[in-house]
Amino acid sequence: MAVKELLVSFLATIVAYFVFKTFKFLYAEWTSPLHALYGPPSTSFIYGNIKEISDAENSVLHEKWVEEYGPTLKYKAFFGMNRLYTTDPKALNHILMNSMIYQKPEAARYNLSRILGNGVLVVEGDKHRQQRRIMNPAFGPAQTRELTSIFIEKSIELRDIWATEIKKPEVNQINVLSWLSRMTLDVIGLAGFDYKFNALTTDPKKNELNRAFSVLFTPGNRMALLPLIKSVFPSSRPILKYIPEERAAEMRVASETMNRIAAELLRDSKAAIYSDNGKVDKFSWKGKDLLSLLVRANMATDLPPSQRMTDEDVLAQVPTFLVAGHETTSTATTWALYALSLRPDVQTKLRDELLAVVTDNPTMDELNALPYLDMVVRETLRVHAPVPSTIRVAVEDDVLPLSIPVAAKDGSVLREIRVQKGQTMLIPILAMNRAKTIWGEDAMEFKPERWEKVPEAATGIPGVWGNMLTFLGGPRACIGYRFSLVETKAILFTLVRAFEFELAVPADDIIKKATIVQRPMLKSDLEAGNQLPLRLRPVQRN
Repeated sequence: MAVKELLVSFLATIVAYFVFKTFKFLYAEWTSPLHALYGPPSTSFIYGNIKEISDAENSVLHEKWVEEYGPTLKYKAFFGMNRLYTTDPKALNHILMNSMIYQKPEAARYNLSRILGNGVLVVEGDKHRQQRRIMNPAFGPAQTRELTSIFIEKSIELRDIWATEIKKPEVNQINVLSWLSRMTLDVIGLAGFDYKFNALTTDPKKNELNRAFSVLFTPGNRMALLPLIKSVFPSSRPILKYIPEERAAEMRVASETMNRIAAELLRDSKAAIYSDNGKVDKFSWKGKDLLSLLVRANMATDLPPSQRMTDEDVLAQVPTFLVAGHETTSTATTWALYALSLRPDVQTKLRDELLAVVTDNPTMDELNALPYLDMVVRETLRVHAPVPSTIRVAVEDDVLPLSIPVAAKDGSVLREIRVQKGQTMLIPILAMNRAKTIWGEDAMEFKPERWEKVPEAATGIPGVWGNMLTFLGGPRACIGYRFSLVETKAILFTLVRAFEFELAVPADDIIKKATIVQRPMLKSDLEAGNQLPLRLRPVQRN
C-alpha cells in the first residue's frame, strides 16, 4: 500500500508541476506585449507557422510577411508561442550588440550541445566571452594568411579531379555540392586540427571521423515530436529520456567516436607543444592549425589558470570547427557556381580577371586584391546566405528601439517594443540581406556590380562584414568569417580559371531548402537529397 501511495503522490506531483508550468507559459503569452502587433495566422497548434516556414523556399515567406504586415511583426512558434520578427536595422543592432541580454534559446542550446558539447557556438555569457577571448587570435588575418596555401592546394586537387572526371564518356555532369563538401572537409581537417580526412581521394565513408560527422549532422526525414518536446520543455527531459528516440543509438556511437578522436587530437597537440623545450609561445607558428593555435593560446604563461578553458571546452571546439568551417563554406561556394551558371556574362568577366593573374598559387593578399572576385563573393553571400536565419531569446525584460515606427492593432504607433524575459525573436539574415527598402527593387537579383556603390541604407545593417547579416554582428559574430571568405575566394579562383559552368537541369527545377544551412535540391528528384548538377567545359587558354 505504501508503494502505491508513493507512486500516486509522485504522479500527482508531476501532473501539478506540468499544470503550473503550462499556466505560467499561457499567462506569459496572454500578457505578451506582442499582442499589439499584426502578424500571420497560425497554421498549426503544435508547430504554429514553423512548418509553413520550413516548407517554403528560402526566405520568401518572410519577405511576403514584411510586405503584408510591415518590418516588425509577430508569428507563431511551437505550441502557440508568440515570436517577434523584425527587419528594423536599429532593433537588430540592439539585439546583436546586447548579447548578454539576447541569447540563443535554451532549446537551441540543448539540441546543439548534444552534438557539440559546450563549444563557442553553444555557450553564453561569461563562458562565451572566455572562450572567444582565447580563440580570437587563431582566427586573425595573419593566421588566415598562413592557411591560404591549404585552401589553394585542395582547390587545385579538386580541379584536377574534375578535369579527369569530365573526360569519362559516362560523365555528363558533376554534382558540385557533393565534391565541394568533400573538399572543404579536407580543408577544415588540415587547417582546423592537422587531420587528414582524404575525402577527395577516397570514399569519405571509410574515414571514421567523417562517418561520425555524417551521422550527427544529417537531419532526419521529418520533424520528430519527442526531441521537439524535450527541447522546448526542459522539465520533461528527466522523464522522456527513458523513451528511445529515432537514431538515438546510432547518434550516441557517433558522438563517442567524435569525442574519442577529438581527445586524441588534443593530446597530440599538447604533446607537440610540450616537446618544444617546454616553452609555450602563443604567437609561435609551429603547429599552424586552429586547434594547435588554440591550445597554445590556452596554455600561454601570461594567461592566469582561472581564465583558461578546460580540456572539455577545448574538445568541444573540434565538432564546432567541423560544423562552422565545413558546410557553410561548401554551400556558399556551391551557390556562387549556381549564380555564375545563370549569369554567363558575370562568369566571363570574372574569369578574365582571374586569368590575368600569372600564378596558380596566389597569396591571401593577391586574392583580396581582385576587385570583381570580391564583388562576386559579396553578392553571393548577400543573395544566398548559407544560414538564412537564427533565433534569440531575452533573458531579462528590455525595450527594443525601432527606426521604423509600426502601427499597432489599437491604432497607436509604436516607436519601441517592450520585450519580456523569455520572449523569442527571429533574426532574418537572408530577408535582411535582400530587403528592397535597402537594396532597391532588384534586391533579389544577383548583380555583383551593385557593390561598386553600396546604398547608404546598407551602412546601417549591423553585420561584422560587408554591409550584410551573413556573418551576424556584435560579440557573437562569426569568429571564422575571414577564414571562410579567403577559402571561398581560393576555390572560385582555381575553378573558374579552369572550367566554364552551366546548369545541367532547368533552372526552375532547382529549389532551396534549409535545415540550418540552405542547400539546393531538385524538385524532380527530392529523394536524392541536396545536390547541384552542373556541366563543366575546360577553359581553352591561348
